[in-house]
Amino acid sequence: MRTLLTIVFTLFATCSFAQTQAEMNQQAFASYQKVDKELNDVYKKLLTEYKSDPAFITNLKASQRIWITFRDAELKMKYPEREAGYYGSIHPICRASYLEELTSERIKQLRKWLAGVEEVDGCSGSIKLNE
Repeated sequence: MRTLLTIVFTLFATCSFAQTQAEMNQQAFASYQKVDKELNDVYKKLLTEYKSDPAFITNLKASQRIWITFRDAELKMKYPEREAGYYGSIHPICRASYLEELTSERIKQLRKWLAGVEEVDGCSGSIKLNE
């Protein structure tokens, strides 16, 4: 009986998670898009939160433009242009996952300005003081 339950469970698990490559690609890209949306939300919050500091806003915008260029260059460095099929059918998933990883790191960096600091020290720079 136990063996029968194990077989049924294994078959159920295998069948319920089966996906086509296109579905897995789409899922990976959707996961990246979710993180990209979060980045845009954090960016918009920063624009609102620091609107009274025009120097910060100017530099934030420049930094974000440069970061996007950096992100794209990192992706090209990791996956240089090659002949079709070079990276295999998993390539779209790998690209989306790497973009998600890079974007998540950027979100962590930008969230520092939203979180603020408890007390100002010599290195807190433009990060706001929590009052």
